[in-house]
Amino acid sequence: MAFQYSIFFFLVSIISLTYPLHAIATNQSQFFNRAITSLSGNALSEWDVAGGKSYCNFTGVSCNSHGYVEKLDMSGWSIYGRFPEGICSYLPELRVLRLGYNDLYGDFLYSITNCSLLEELNVSSLNLGGTLPDFSPLKSLRILDMSYNLFRGNFPVSVTNLTNLEMLTLNENEGLTLWQLPENISRLTNIKYLILTTCMLYGPIPASLGNMTSLIDLELSGNFLTGQIPAEIASLKNLQLLELYYNYYLSGSIPEELGNLTELIDLDISVNKLIGNIPESICRLPKLEVLHLYNNSLTGEIPSAIVNSTTLRSLSIYDNYLTGEVPQNLGQLSALVLLDLSENRLSGPLPTEACKGGKLLYFLFLDNLFSGELPDSYAKCKTLLRFRVNHNRLEGPIPKGLLGLPHVSIIDLSCNNFSGSIANTIETATKLSELFLQSNKISGVLPPEISRANNLVKLDISNNLLSGPVPFQIGFLRKLNLLMLQGNRLNSSIPKSLSLLKSLNILDLSNNLLTGNVPESLSVLQPYSINFSNNHLSGPIPLSLIKGMVDNNKMGQEASGTVYRIDLSSGETVAVKRLWSKGIKDSASEDRLLWDKELKTEAKTIGSISHKNIVNLYCYFSSLDYSMLVYEYMPNGNLWDALHNFRIHLDWPTRHQVALGVAQCLAYLHHDLLPPIIHRNIKSSNILLDANYQPKVANFGIAKVMQAREGEDSTTNVVAGTCGYLAPEYAYSSKATTKCDVYSFGVVLMELMTGKKPLEADYGENKNIIHWVSEKMDTNEGVIEVLDKRLSGSLVEMIQVLRIASCCTCNNPALRPTMDEVVQLLIEADPCRFDSCRTSNKTKEMSNVTKINSTNEL
Repeated sequence: MAFQYSIFFFLVSIISLTYPLHAIATNQSQFFNRAITSLSGNALSEWDVAGGKSYCNFTGVSCNSHGYVEKLDMSGWSIYGRFPEGICSYLPELRVLRLGYNDLYGDFLYSITNCSLLEELNVSSLNLGGTLPDFSPLKSLRILDMSYNLFRGNFPVSVTNLTNLEMLTLNENEGLTLWQLPENISRLTNIKYLILTTCMLYGPIPASLGNMTSLIDLELSGNFLTGQIPAEIASLKNLQLLELYYNYYLSGSIPEELGNLTELIDLDISVNKLIGNIPESICRLPKLEVLHLYNNSLTGEIPSAIVNSTTLRSLSIYDNYLTGEVPQNLGQLSALVLLDLSENRLSGPLPTEACKGGKLLYFLFLDNLFSGELPDSYAKCKTLLRFRVNHNRLEGPIPKGLLGLPHVSIIDLSCNNFSGSIANTIETATKLSELFLQSNKISGVLPPEISRANNLVKLDISNNLLSGPVPFQIGFLRKLNLLMLQGNRLNSSIPKSLSLLKSLNILDLSNNLLTGNVPESLSVLQPYSINFSNNHLSGPIPLSLIKGMVDNNKMGQEASGTVYRIDLSSGETVAVKRLWSKGIKDSASEDRLLWDKELKTEAKTIGSISHKNIVNLYCYFSSLDYSMLVYEYMPNGNLWDALHNFRIHLDWPTRHQVALGVAQCLAYLHHDLLPPIIHRNIKSSNILLDANYQPKVANFGIAKVMQAREGEDSTTNVVAGTCGYLAPEYAYSSKATTKCDVYSFGVVLMELMTGKKPLEADYGENKNIIHWVSEKMDTNEGVIEVLDKRLSGSLVEMIQVLRIASCCTCNNPALRPTMDEVVQLLIEADPCRFDSCRTSNKTKEMSNVTKINSTNEL
């Protein structure tokens, strides 16, 4: 009997042990089945659930000795879909979950906070949204990486309770609500990596960070931090990387105490408002490899101690107010890779040892007061990729071999006093893409060997003392986009081989001694700008343009000339504006010179910039009888005709598209270019519409030319613009600013929203559209009344745009927004931002634009 009982208990124990194992396997298998069902991607084919393979042997899966999944690593698998909820109910002993670098959608995986044993969570680069949960239950968490997502709402301050945390990464989450680093973040005494870049941090850096002595990496860049850099950071003895760049508002001086961070390798506090001297102590740091302090307001001299560094690799301190001379031995003891001292007030000779380490890639000393000659040692710097010393006071010959360095891609020596000739060693510069030598005293001939630098894209040697012919071999530079040789003493004829430069956008051979005809073969080119003026050329303007100037091809008459549609033999269609008419030859010489100058400015301005919302100027021709501007053809005419001549009806999404496009163009002109460009004549007739009703801004500066010539005063201080669009301060003072363009744009916005003209009799005596809209907007009924009755759609967005227009047309220019701000406001008012009207271009064109009557295509 005892034996039978023993057998019984043995069988019971076997069943009790095997049942949980079976249950565990079944439960965990369900998770993998759900994952395969809800996710897609080739990598999941490794998970052979149906084939009976143990999930513990699946790729990315690790189990403990009891068969529980402890680690799931699916990072970088290129999977997409929605990750299964409730993972911890299936995998209760999960300790490591890595999902980064995939394309999951939906909100944060809130059920993960139930994984009480979790030690590592990586959900970076997943495009997840939603708010972040309370992380307090994850007491064992050591690594938390939530970077590169779309999270919104408040920062989860609960992470300060995770005292085991060693890494916290939340960078690139711009949807979060503005938040401050809490003082009690210092409770995270074990943290080594605190990476919180571009995640809407603001306010001061808490001094308590100095208590987090385990920190190795502290990155708070791309935020809105203010105040001074706390000296307490110098207590972080283990710190190797300190990055506070692009906060814009950090102020005060750089703490001298940072020199105590003897383990520091990387220090970047660029793009702030720091003042004072560069502390000598940080230049003595024994392990420092990267020192970036650019775009601040630092003064004083570069500390001489910098030359003793044996570890420095990257020194970038451009755009400050530094003075004095650069230590001559800079680079003697360290293998510098990047050296950027541009845009300061540094003077004296250039350092001779910069390339001694044999690894220098970037030498950028532009916009300073450097003098003397280029050291011969630079011609031996075989590693160089970019060499820029433009806008200094350098002189003497260009070292032989400098222009022929084997790996250099950009060389800019412009706006100095260099002399001598261009050496034929340039033929070895096979990687050179941009060469700028303009505004020097370079003489001799342009060597034919330049054609062997066959990767050249931009070549500018204008305003020098070059003589001899334009070598025909330049036609072999098939990638050339810009060729500027104006302002020299080049003679002979224009080589026909230039017609081989199919990528050319700007060609300027003006102000030379060229003779002969303009080669007919150049008609195959379609650059933005061609300038052959002020030479000794003879022969006619190309016949293919002139023969189309008949009334049947006339597109419109403007104050500045007549516009024709011309069909070229190549099959392309262009718009040609004929500017000079009979009688210009008899104009006063000063008016004629002004006209010519402004015409060149127009061509050079549009020819040197590129934006999707600026009309392309292909070229211009000038003669005693007339001048012609050749533009890309815009089949849908201009915005004035679309709104006021009732040829077509633009619906609300299309009008918003036009407004945003013009705003982006002006933001580009005002904020992306140095110096900024002020259009000065923004109006609906200068906004052209392409085949898809995308706007293109035209007529840069021509109105100014016309008014200067037509009036008695031929100075350039005349008011350029159109009545009804002029900012009041511009009309009174004749001084144009970017805020004048903002005002004119506001008037165009009102045209778009109301369908009315800037000046109408209905507004009342001495009143315009701005007065009319302002009076109506005092009541809700009035706001709706001013909207164009032809519009339908969301009143919220339309009224929002109308209010933007009112801000733009404020009498006080200081209260008007910038065009960058206007762009952001218009994006927020986008009627299609929730994909409610996203369709193909063809469908959109047919649905958004209704033809009112049949007319000839403009």
